[in-house]
Amino acid sequence: MDSKTILVTGGTGFLGSNLCEYLICRNERVICLDNNRTGSFDNIAALRCHPNFVFISHDICESFEFEEKIDQIYNLACSASPIHYQGKAALSTIKTCSYGVINMLELAKKHNARILQASTSEVYGNPLLHPQTEEYFGNVNPIGVRACYDEGKRISETLFFDYHRQEGIEIKIVRVFNTYGPKMSINDGRAVSNFICRSLLGADIEIYGDGSQTRSFCYVDDLIEAMVRMMDSSQKITGPINIGNPAEVTIKELAEEIKHKINRGRIVYRQLPQDDPVRRKPDITRAARYLDWTPKTELGEGLEKTIAYFRAKLEN
Repeated sequence: MDSKTILVTGGTGFLGSNLCEYLICRNERVICLDNNRTGSFDNIAALRCHPNFVFISHDICESFEFEEKIDQIYNLACSASPIHYQGKAALSTIKTCSYGVINMLELAKKHNARILQASTSEVYGNPLLHPQTEEYFGNVNPIGVRACYDEGKRISETLFFDYHRQEGIEIKIVRVFNTYGPKMSINDGRAVSNFICRSLLGADIEIYGDGSQTRSFCYVDDLIEAMVRMMDSSQKITGPINIGNPAEVTIKELAEEIKHKINRGRIVYRQLPQDDPVRRKPDITRAARYLDWTPKTELGEGLEKTIAYFRAKLEN
């Protein structure tokens, strides 16, 4: 099979860098695009000298031209960490989800390339339906501190389908639920990385609220496999399709398991942030049916690998 030229935006980030490695292992040619605002060059250090890998520093909010033929575009560019998008990155987040998405869709149109949007479970907001199916329209606060990301991703999905209907672009949309694993940032404020790093440092493990809120954590290798299967699926399968692990755990249970594995730190409780979802669990019926995909990695196994990654990173 001939190798494809694949553009990955947000390629130095957590998901993007793992995806780049996966595609390189498939002998694809990868163009990694990132402004490196929330990503890290460390995440792509092992790829920089690979003959099939090219890094380009660029913000997708600015138009982008590439002379060679692009076959596929994975649009992963966007800050996904609340600690970033609830602060100074709010405006850049919604611009990335609108201007940036338009630029990538125009690029896909020019190259006649298939394009995949990494959407998010945050489009469901604080859901009134449990578990969340793709037919659910969500419960989102359009003016809250999370809206730049939640509504931004909803705008991205709208743009994808309008370009598909009006311009004939081949689109794919996956809604990514909580994902964890190597190459997460130490200071991204997400539950898994935050709990692990604070425990490794012997600091307090901070739970927001009483810890009864639930999440469903998918190991990154499983997520990347599903994303690639979606890109390679039949043209008729546009999505959106939920991608995540339906094994639901409370935040308190997650903190206790991490504390047990590392045996350092104590659990403390802090005030719950605005619009924080109470329950989050994906219905992955569509993923199983259309992609023949279900996650394989149990939470305990994934946490062991993630703890080892952060232990080595902190030691260095």
